[in-house]
Amino acid sequence: MRILFVHKHFPGHYGHLVRALLSRGDEVAFVAERIDGEIAGVEPLCYLPHRAAAPGTHPYVQGIEAAVVAGQAAYRVMQGLARSGFRPDVVCAHAGFGPGLYVKDVFPGTAVLGHFEWFYRAEAADADFLDGPLTDDDRLRIRTRNAELLVELAGVDAATTPTRFQQAQFPDFLRSRLRVLHEGIDTDFYTPGADRPPADIGDADAVVTYATRGMEPYRGFPQAMAAFAEVLRSRPRVHLIVAGTDTVTYGRPRADGRSFREVAMEQNPILGGDRVHWVGHLDAARYRALLRCSAAHVYLTVPFVLSWSLLEAMACAAPIVASATAPVHDVMTDTGDGLLVNFFDAGALAEKVCDLVDNPRVARALGAAARLRVEETYALKRLLPQHLDLLSKIKPING
Repeated sequence: MRILFVHKHFPGHYGHLVRALLSRGDEVAFVAERIDGEIAGVEPLCYLPHRAAAPGTHPYVQGIEAAVVAGQAAYRVMQGLARSGFRPDVVCAHAGFGPGLYVKDVFPGTAVLGHFEWFYRAEAADADFLDGPLTDDDRLRIRTRNAELLVELAGVDAATTPTRFQQAQFPDFLRSRLRVLHEGIDTDFYTPGADRPPADIGDADAVVTYATRGMEPYRGFPQAMAAFAEVLRSRPRVHLIVAGTDTVTYGRPRADGRSFREVAMEQNPILGGDRVHWVGHLDAARYRALLRCSAAHVYLTVPFVLSWSLLEAMACAAPIVASATAPVHDVMTDTGDGLLVNFFDAGALAEKVCDLVDNPRVARALGAAARLRVEETYALKRLLPQHLDLLSKIKPING
């Protein structure tokens, strides 16, 4: 088969699938805006949007305009592929940012599999979770933001979304178009083990951990830091390791220009002590070592896209304290394979972390159950064959 992947980032969500296709001898091409890694056998083709959304464009449609500009740039790169004689059997397109908008205009009659992560809502999801009811202006902007997603959904022949919660964000009449199929977690790599921590913890009694892409409210960074400060005060031989960068990936930065880490350390000076290790972005091996050494790993999220990091921590049998929010409920049950707390209750979070630190037998049992849950439901070895089967069966139904 010939498969074309279209994503804002290379390899994005498609790394495992690309490697599996290459290993069985399929031909793979990849179109992306940004290169974030390497896969032997694939030279991604980069598209470059010629401009950002114009400042004078109505704020409600600036996101759509940016997506269209990206779609135009990706269209031109795909035209070059077509002129070179490359005609894919299937195109896999990650929706939401524009590069997949015009796939059918370059390759009419080719089957397109779209991957849809999120449908924006003004109520009962991420938008109103942190700050309460939104303004009318916010509500209208959020509704309009879905226009690009709807255009892409209308143009694909099949569609996937990673979790039931993410599927449930879409309107009722569209949900049946979305097959719940997670990308999969490599449970042969993310396993329990006895690696050295990715920091010098000396003779600490235990390590608690937190890992994030950006240190932001969407992933509960302020609440986690307040809880960790209390843990450090009450458990003087516990160390904390925090992985991630001091950026905002989801949601809005602070209006005063300060970072959430800066504010957290000002509010809780103990976070600047020698028992706290800010290790930045970690490569896969050091990140796995962090998860393996954890006596209590914290994962918090607003009702939004579920991070792979929670499932990776579960696969490593890390004892986990997580937010009792809808995306977490999809994969974890309180006291069964983790401990769940109110997202906003830093005191309860600190208490649960201390419970795990103080009761390693309970912690190990929770971690083992979490590992089993991932192996049974989210293991790459189970899900990758389903992805490959879907690619072999998809047929073009849309022009």
